[in-house]
Amino acid sequence: MDKQTVIINERIAIGISACCMGCPVRYNGKGWDMLKIIGREKSDFKWCPVCPESMAGLGVPREPIHIAGAEGSKIWTEEAEVKNRKGENVTAQIKEGTLVCLEALNRANASAYVYMEGSPSCGVYRTTLKKQKRGNPPGILGSLLLKYGFFLIPASDLQSPLKWWDWRRRLLAFTWVKGIKIENKSDLYSIWYKLKFLCQELDEPWARKMGRKLADLREDQFGKFIEDFRQEVMEVFRKPSTTRKITNSLWKNYSHYRKVSGKTVAEINSPEFKRNITSIAKELIKMERTAIDDKILFGTSPVLYREERKENA
Repeated sequence: MDKQTVIINERIAIGISACCMGCPVRYNGKGWDMLKIIGREKSDFKWCPVCPESMAGLGVPREPIHIAGAEGSKIWTEEAEVKNRKGENVTAQIKEGTLVCLEALNRANASAYVYMEGSPSCGVYRTTLKKQKRGNPPGILGSLLLKYGFFLIPASDLQSPLKWWDWRRRLLAFTWVKGIKIENKSDLYSIWYKLKFLCQELDEPWARKMGRKLADLREDQFGKFIEDFRQEVMEVFRKPSTTRKITNSLWKNYSHYRKVSGKTVAEINSPEFKRNITSIAKELIKMERTAIDDKILFGTSPVLYREERKENA
């Protein structure tokens, strides 16, 4: 059984609300570069910025919009409307702009999306930025992102090195398991070996239950079980972890690394050691690189992207 970290060489496409990539497309002509803090890692992915309101032809600047009557998914069943601040109905334009954006995401083969919470178009759990109000979530595009199973990342989490690290490792694992071929029980057990440590961190009761299912799996159950397994694992990878769980997992898997390699890494600290989230993120990245170099699975980050090196002719 291959017990090394999975390395993928193809950049994953990620959709993103255009205003979060620095594009000045908000109703007031503003935008934010939410990717700035992730630095060079930005180039590890292909980004597909979209803006339903701009593609609706509403222009910049424009009157702000809101969902009237019900939550955003009801726009598609004509049970709700989109109106601007003047009370004008812009439902038809927004629906068309949203579908254009979804088509662009599909053309880019994006299965993940960085959304701007609080937006009536791109928001998922909030469609307004007004204090103490959630609006009518999800937003118009947000409802389709949920419907079609996108891996959803809140833009605000890109501002935290540790939260972004957590989203990044789960996205890579999510994408890998979504596309990997599982042709027999040997494949299934190999995949589970690589992913089980991350699954245990995110949802230990589920992971224990899945471990028992795999141990008891009969040959005649294999065909139906594969897709159930895939979908359940992908759902677990949507769940953010916590600082406590991450630091415990780091130490647990670092201990495994020391046992297998006989080496230590001076920068790695125990869970009890007090440090900030930036320092924890640096330790995790250091451990990822070290485990790859020594060809040992670092179960906290079982799937990593590395640009394929082309040998000189």
